[in-house]
Amino acid sequence: MTPDSDNSALSPVVPAGEETGARRGPWKRVFQGLIASPTAMISAGLLMLIVVATLLAPVYAKHVAGTDPFRSGLSAKIKIDGKPTPVMQQSTEGLGLGVTPIGPTWGPQYMLGADGQGRDVAARMLYGGRNSLLIAGASTLICLFCAAIIGIAAGYSGGMVDGVLSNLIDMIWAFPVYLLAISLSIVMIGKSFALGPFEISSGSLIVPILIIGLVYVPYVARPIRGRVMAINQSEFVMAARGLGIRRWKILLRHILPNVSTTLIVFAPMLMALNIVTESSLSFLSVGVQPPNASWGTILQDGQTLLYSRPWVSLAPGLAIMVTVLLLNLFGDVLRDVLDPKSARGR
Repeated sequence: MTPDSDNSALSPVVPAGEETGARRGPWKRVFQGLIASPTAMISAGLLMLIVVATLLAPVYAKHVAGTDPFRSGLSAKIKIDGKPTPVMQQSTEGLGLGVTPIGPTWGPQYMLGADGQGRDVAARMLYGGRNSLLIAGASTLICLFCAAIIGIAAGYSGGMVDGVLSNLIDMIWAFPVYLLAISLSIVMIGKSFALGPFEISSGSLIVPILIIGLVYVPYVARPIRGRVMAINQSEFVMAARGLGIRRWKILLRHILPNVSTTLIVFAPMLMALNIVTESSLSFLSVGVQPPNASWGTILQDGQTLLYSRPWVSLAPGLAIMVTVLLLNLFGDVLRDVLDPKSARGR
């Protein structure tokens, strides 16, 4: 009998009560567990609604609002109750100097009002949400990919490889995450970078994607390393080594499938964290750069209008809060489905 021929010796013993669930396959059980949870279905449905709404930003701006959210509207006028109304109105505060953007009309045009440059806040919200979700999603994938490689290499190899990678993780971990992200942003803003045949401009969305994706790698790589080390010392892996199965086969058959569930649990929670990080950097003018917009840049635009036109800041703030809340709710259910022991222990 060859070492690879008897896979039954390495298969975990399935309790009688769970035999039916095991036959359905792990991913099918996860899918059915998510469907059975109202919290997961509601949060996933609302998240899909937010994503679809942001993807339809050009349709809304062109065919519904009829405005260009990236062009100044200081001299623009709209019709309200059949009367032409300027978007920027004469200020009634103090000495009456300057102008104040129009407030929410709750209609197709300027539904949430205008910002300090006369631009449609609702249309900019959709465009900004698309960029915020894109940056958060892409940086999450980059972070999980890099963390998986580093964590698996350190935990599975051990020895000098583990020592070097662990020290590298600890060194990056020593920096406060926002301080590190702001420092990298300041260094990269205003400069262009060439990666082989590709050139990355300073205003490209790739810059915040790379920065946010890299600063959180240690926070994910460390748990992955610990998970790999635990699996590496488990009975079925020790038995596989005793049967003479090659290391790369053990890695593919036993290590990666068990680590993948940890990465999946990290995904929604990390994406929620990345949305907050991107918004914070953009609010500080070291994230998304003009002419692009994000929820963070719209928050910054409404900072000076907080008392006269609060919806300019309230709208992106509520969008960030709701999106992060939904991602965390979905992530909690996903964790409970993938790890029922943690749910029973709470």
